[in-house]
Amino acid sequence: MHASWTPEDMPGQDGRSAVVTGANGGIGYATVRALAAAGAEVLLTGRDAERVRAAAVRLTGEVPGARVRPEVLDLADLESVAGFARRLADAGHPVDLLVNNAGVMGVPERRTTEDGFELTFGVNHLGHYALTGRLLPLLLRAPAPRVVTVSAALSRSPIAELSDPQSTHKYRPMAAYAKSKLANVLFARELQRRADVVGAALTSVAVHPGSSLTGLQRYASRPVRTLARLTLERFVGQPVERAAWTPLYAATAPGVVPGGFYGPTGRFEERGAPGPVELPLLTADSALARGLWELSEDLTGVRYPWPVPRPAR
Repeated sequence: MHASWTPEDMPGQDGRSAVVTGANGGIGYATVRALAAAGAEVLLTGRDAERVRAAAVRLTGEVPGARVRPEVLDLADLESVAGFARRLADAGHPVDLLVNNAGVMGVPERRTTEDGFELTFGVNHLGHYALTGRLLPLLLRAPAPRVVTVSAALSRSPIAELSDPQSTHKYRPMAAYAKSKLANVLFARELQRRADVVGAALTSVAVHPGSSLTGLQRYASRPVRTLARLTLERFVGQPVERAAWTPLYAATAPGVVPGGFYGPTGRFEERGAPGPVELPLLTADSALARGLWELSEDLTGVRYPWPVPRPAR
C-alpha cells in the first residue's frame, strides 16, 4: 500500500468492464467516475431508471469520452437481479470488476423487500449475494476478476451479530444495518475461500469507506443531516470523492490481498489513504460464514455455478 495512494495511482483500466451497484449518487457515483476516467467501461446501476439515466448523462459531461451505460437494478427484488444478469449474459462480455456498493441504513421501522426479506439485510447482503452468484460465469471469464463488497466500520460493533439476521424478533435500525455489514465481510471472505477451493482466479475483498455524507443518511431527520454535513465533511470524515478511494484501491491496486479488509488508515479510520484494516472478530468463525452462505442459498435460491475443481498433481 502506497502511504499516499490516490486515484492518480490507479493503473489504466482500458479493456476492463465494471459493474457498480448503487451508482447514481454518493460513493457509487464517485467510483464509476474514477473508473471511467481511467478507461474502464462501466455499468452504472440503480433502482430508479430516471435517476440512473440522469447520472449517466451527468458523468459523460464530466468525463468526456467516458464509456458508461445506465442499467436498472433493484437489489430489493430478486427478479430484477436475475433480469439484469440475463441481459449481461446475453451480451456475452466478461465482467472484470463487480463493486457491491449499494446499501440502505437507518430504516425507521422494519420493512421488507419484494421477496419478503427484511429490507436492510435483503438489500445490503442478500441482493448482493444473489447478484454476485448470477454474474459469476461472466466474472470467471475475465482474466483477473475482482469482487469488492462495501461494508462499514460498524461491522466490528457488538451490535453486529447474526443470531437474528432478518431482525424477526426485534428490529432496531442501526442493529439491522450493523448485522448486514458484518454479513458483507463474511460473504466476501467466504466467496474467496470457495474460489480458492476450485482454483478460480478471483479476488474478493471487503472494504469500509470511513465516514462521509452519502445517500445512506436519507432516513435521518433534517437537523441530523445538517449536523452530519458539518461534522462528517469538515471535521471527522471526508468528502464522498475521497470516501471512494478505498473501494477504488481494492478494485484496482496491485498487491491487494484476497479475502482482505480495507479502509481509510487515518485517525479512527474515518478518513485517510486506503490500506488494510482490522477484520471484525466474528469473521474468524468459519462455521458462521458457512452458515450465512447456506442461509443465503436457501433464501434466494441462488447457488453459485463454480467450475469443477482442478485435480491435484
